[in-house]
Amino acid sequence: MATPTRAPSDPTPLGPVLDITGRPIALRQIDLQTFFRPQRVAVVGASDSNARPNTALTQKITVWAEERGATVYFVNPNRTEVAGRPCSAALTDISDPLDLVAILVGEPLPILRDAVAAKAKFAVVFAAGFAEVGAKGEKVQAEMEKIIAGGDLHVLGPNTNLNAFEVFRDDLPGQAIALITQSGHQGRPIFQGQEIGIRLSHWAPAGNEADLESADFIRYFSDLDSTGAVACYIEGFKNGRTLQLAADHAAQRKVPIVAVKVGRTDEGTSMAKAHTGHLTGSDAVVSAVFRQYGVQRVDGLDQLLDVSAALARSKPPTQAAVRRLQRGAGGRVCVYSISGGTGAHMADMVAAAGLELPSLTKHSQTELHQWIPPYLRVSNPVDNGGAPVRDWRGPKIIETMLADPNVDLLLCPITGALPSMGNKLCEDLVAAAATTDKPVFVVWGSPVGDEEAYRKTLLESSVPTFRTFTNAVMAATAYFDHHRFIAGYKSPFAHPVRRASPAKAKAMSIIAPKGVRPARGTALSEQDSKALLRAYGIALPKERVVSSPGEAAKAAKRIGFPVVMKIVSADILHKSDLGLVAVGVRDEDDARRTYKRMLTVAKKAAPTARLDGVLVAETARGIETVVGIAQDDLFGPVVMFGLGGVFVEVLGDVTFRVPPFTNNDATAMLDELAGAALLKGVRGQPAADRGALVDALMKMQHLAVDLSGEVAELDINPLLAGPHGVVAADALVVLAAK
Repeated sequence: MATPTRAPSDPTPLGPVLDITGRPIALRQIDLQTFFRPQRVAVVGASDSNARPNTALTQKITVWAEERGATVYFVNPNRTEVAGRPCSAALTDISDPLDLVAILVGEPLPILRDAVAAKAKFAVVFAAGFAEVGAKGEKVQAEMEKIIAGGDLHVLGPNTNLNAFEVFRDDLPGQAIALITQSGHQGRPIFQGQEIGIRLSHWAPAGNEADLESADFIRYFSDLDSTGAVACYIEGFKNGRTLQLAADHAAQRKVPIVAVKVGRTDEGTSMAKAHTGHLTGSDAVVSAVFRQYGVQRVDGLDQLLDVSAALARSKPPTQAAVRRLQRGAGGRVCVYSISGGTGAHMADMVAAAGLELPSLTKHSQTELHQWIPPYLRVSNPVDNGGAPVRDWRGPKIIETMLADPNVDLLLCPITGALPSMGNKLCEDLVAAAATTDKPVFVVWGSPVGDEEAYRKTLLESSVPTFRTFTNAVMAATAYFDHHRFIAGYKSPFAHPVRRASPAKAKAMSIIAPKGVRPARGTALSEQDSKALLRAYGIALPKERVVSSPGEAAKAAKRIGFPVVMKIVSADILHKSDLGLVAVGVRDEDDARRTYKRMLTVAKKAAPTARLDGVLVAETARGIETVVGIAQDDLFGPVVMFGLGGVFVEVLGDVTFRVPPFTNNDATAMLDELAGAALLKGVRGQPAADRGALVDALMKMQHLAVDLSGEVAELDINPLLAGPHGVVAADALVVLAAK
């Protein structure tokens, strides 16, 4: 059993170290090695009666503990002996220090108090009926959490199961998958991966996470030399920041995380006065955090197993390949088959996933045609026609493809091959994989699954083997994505924000002039919203608020025609919907007419709204983008970026990052949009100033962190991105409601 090789800095003895938003900037250190390798284990509620369900639990925990060399103590007030062993009446009757207490009784709180008093290190609570059942259960779980907080005891559960006490095979080679689940049943297919040769080392069933949470296990598993990947089935996270810290820790350790996260349709509960509030849903933010920290998200349990196993088993690409990936290139895949149809099908799927199918070098193609008939394609995909795999030519073909400098990964789909071809082909692929650093992925497409080539040759090797084309391509994509990510990863927690920026004082003078704060949950005027942006260095257009037709004409002339005019009112949020924004006002008379029209329309459309005048602004030009801030219940402040304008909510082409994030993260946001090509300039329109956009996103992050308790939502829509900078043409700030 490998032990942790590195531990991050720990919170101070007085409590966790927090950033300016009140969130931790370091994970707590928990000796989970003692949990998984205890020396003294107590089973409370132990039984050997055939009529009691606790009997099977008692037996399983006992076998697991004794396999680790632990001493097992039984506790049951109604028994003096269980399974021929002495049984104590109470946990406190055991004089030896306890590493782990397994609580099998239906009312665990009194036992937890005893465990705290006995100074036990860990306890597992299997009982259900806590936070998962509603308000009544939440109250009981809160009492449990209070008990835990009163001592040094760490608790797994409640509402967990026996998965932590599974016995794993120790005869399987290679790096292992460490598994975290919030449903034992959903983790079973991953555990059963051992039956097809996939090594597992641990299983952490997190349950309700009254104390120990997924983040604790991610951190621990990432520190084990044996861990090749962490596989997760997650229904909900206890704490967004600890998830970030754990994923950051894994990224620094270069350990891949693969996750199924259910709950895609849950809606966020943030306020929705601004576009960002409408577009921020809990799942959208979770997906963004996964991208931010390189977590590979999959949907199915078969995908969870296949992708995790492929990442655990495959060596990193060459440095040259990694450099290409960092420049935005796709991973280079060579498809090799015994059928032209199979090769074409797989090639389509590879290309659709964004991977590359480069032509092999002329030298490689010449060599391949020594063994493959000249009428068959050997550029990529490589079609051998079937016959060459039967004899000495097979290894030569595979060796040549793997040696080609244009190939980073060899993918061989085998669809129901005859034993006369499949057996030898699989033997040659396995032999070649053992002599190269380039991954060799094999798809065994036969629906039968009992063929010798599959059961003996492939599954008894360390070659990543798949049953479907889809999972093989998904795993190849994840392989290249993971190594692209970790090669350029920089921890955003390297320099945590502990103090507010100088801009916060200016911002607070705008939010609460003379110390008088507007009612929370209300919107600031456009002028005050923009003043807040100015405090953080975000550029604004030339503009002036006027209160008469004559002032409008003078201001427009001074600014320079054509101008933009819009009503000024904190009570009217989306002005363009009501016709209260005029673009292209061409002269002084037009400015006067527009002013009068806007006052008339505004009074009719919103008779109770307070009108503060009309804004006259220069016509700034550029690509319409939107930048926003919202508050997420799990992660706190979130920064949004997308394509802006009046259709932002219709198109929904947005992406998110959760502070802290780096310049690299902000740059990645620009490329994650479906319409990212628009930022590069299309149909004669100049490209956006990417550097200025990244700078604006970083400034918005500073604002979001500084004012996390003050601002619920902030929208800049549009943020006009021109070739030489960005300008915030409109802004809306909604104050936090407490």
